[in-house]
Amino acid sequence: MSHTAPGLPAVAETLLARLDPLTAGVTARIRAEVGFYVVSDDVPDASLAESVRDNLRLILRALIAGEPPDLAAAHATGRERAVQSAPLPEVLAAFRIGFGGLWAAIAAEARATGAIGDATLVDMVAGVWQLAGDVADAMTAAYRDAVAEMMLRDEHRRSVLVEALLSGEIDQRSLWETAHALRLPVEGRFVVVAAATPEPGGEALPGIASRLAASDIRSAWRLQPHQQVGVLALPAPATVDGVLTVLRRANARAGVSPVYRTLRETPQALQFARLALRSLGDGEVAQFADTPLAVLLAAAPAEAGQVAARVLGPVLALEDRARLLDTLECWFGAGGSAAEAARRLFCHPNTVRYRLRRVEELTGRKLTDPAAVAELSAALQALRMLPGPLPDRDRIRWRHDEPR
Repeated sequence: MSHTAPGLPAVAETLLARLDPLTAGVTARIRAEVGFYVVSDDVPDASLAESVRDNLRLILRALIAGEPPDLAAAHATGRERAVQSAPLPEVLAAFRIGFGGLWAAIAAEARATGAIGDATLVDMVAGVWQLAGDVADAMTAAYRDAVAEMMLRDEHRRSVLVEALLSGEIDQRSLWETAHALRLPVEGRFVVVAAATPEPGGEALPGIASRLAASDIRSAWRLQPHQQVGVLALPAPATVDGVLTVLRRANARAGVSPVYRTLRETPQALQFARLALRSLGDGEVAQFADTPLAVLLAAAPAEAGQVAARVLGPVLALEDRARLLDTLECWFGAGGSAAEAARRLFCHPNTVRYRLRRVEELTGRKLTDPAAVAELSAALQALRMLPGPLPDRDRIRWRHDEPR
């Protein structure tokens, strides 16, 4: 390399003996000229001076030996600055000042002693700066590795804290600490999202946190074997409809809890989100119906499943059960109007009436009897929301998008 020119080792030896004043001058320039170091005390003076000294020493020793430098000091600087949250461009700016100061000192000493002529100095520039570039590259690689490690540790810690929040295994003091670590309020407006993963360990909603953050919605997520679960804090202007829109764009199957007011209620909200998820087909998104009946059914899932099987069992045994159940569902959604249900189903009102009569005959419950209507409505909600030993349940398709 051209930096091994005759006379250079002697110049480097001299500067190595003057390392302390050289270090002080470079450190002062960095403190005065690089924005981060001017306004921040995250990097103490002693830490900055030590890094400058170590990196100047490794370059000078490489120039003396005429061999590639030991890059340990550059690696140490990169990792330390990452831990200190110094922006990488600012760290590189500090390195440029250090290299510039070192080259100015080399040129001044060479001219003062006559050890190296000007022409030779010009020839040496590229080689010395290549050496400086190698040191900067080593620092940058170490910085990025350290950032990646810290992000991984932070993500693991956040995931563990989210799991504790979802499970309810957290006391009041820990709740405040967890909320602070997850950057969530303790009280406010929250929803839980449960999305089915495409495969065990795969993300159902890649990049969802940043997409929600664009709408000022803070969130914390936990990836489980078959679900990606998140706790979302809604700011005052945000609505659940906005959340549903973002989720639908992801083309994932996702259930959303009702809005709740304190993080302590997160475990119950997760149950509601999962109940909503169980009722959905591929790519569908829906919020749990926040009604007294739905809450009662969710509180006793086993009993609710038995109600659905007992009330609707004869209908579920039929090949055309989906058509009958869709019709009954639409009839409820239309407020008991056969004409409106027919419009939504794209069929004749008489067809709707015929199907409803079949439901009445099969279940032994008249739609003119308020008690029977209540039982059928409860059974439908249970069938839609809850898992259970119901025949071919996944083949039944529901019209969640129909207006209520």
